[in-house]
Amino acid sequence: MHSSTRNLIILVLALVAGGSFYFNHWLKLTGPEMIVWKGLGVALLAVWAAMRARSTDGWLIAAVLGLGALGDVLLETNGLTVGALAFLAGHIVAVILYLRNARGSRWLGVPVALLVAFIAWSLPDDRAAAPGIALYALGLGAMAGTAYFSRFPRGIVGAGALLFVASDLLIFARLGPMHDSVLPGLLIWPTYFTGQALIAWGVVTALARR
Repeated sequence: MHSSTRNLIILVLALVAGGSFYFNHWLKLTGPEMIVWKGLGVALLAVWAAMRARSTDGWLIAAVLGLGALGDVLLETNGLTVGALAFLAGHIVAVILYLRNARGSRWLGVPVALLVAFIAWSLPDDRAAAPGIALYALGLGAMAGTAYFSRFPRGIVGAGALLFVASDLLIFARLGPMHDSVLPGLLIWPTYFTGQALIAWGVVTALARR
């Protein structure tokens, strides 16, 4: 089988696995099969990125996606804090990637990082949890800010990063003002997975064109 065909199959499987997991909002599976299903979409995106990696930047985006898949699984098996640490590690790797490909000043993402951290800090009702959430969100915002001001296509990678931010802010809103709302449950997964898919596609294809 030609490598381009294998790459396409892996990408399609990733999108099918990640997109279909949205239906678990209604199926409400909770066993090991749910954990595998949840992690599979982004894990396959990581495999797809690794198969196409031809440079340090290519391996960095594969690592970002791999840490995202790990975070998806750890959220279910070890709880919010451990899962968030895996995602934070992914955000740090992503910041390195985007700073290596900065467009203009490398400090343009700082206001975005601070704004996301402040919004996240303000959301939870449990104020004791707010500093930890803000610390994580600082990394999340740094990822989004550096992605938006990188040389990668803003309408794809920048938009994907902002969708990722929206997904996490919905998680934190569910700990506070949206505790009784149905919207977080309906929106968290599609914004998250769409964001990851856009980031993967935008970075990997941009690197291939170079």
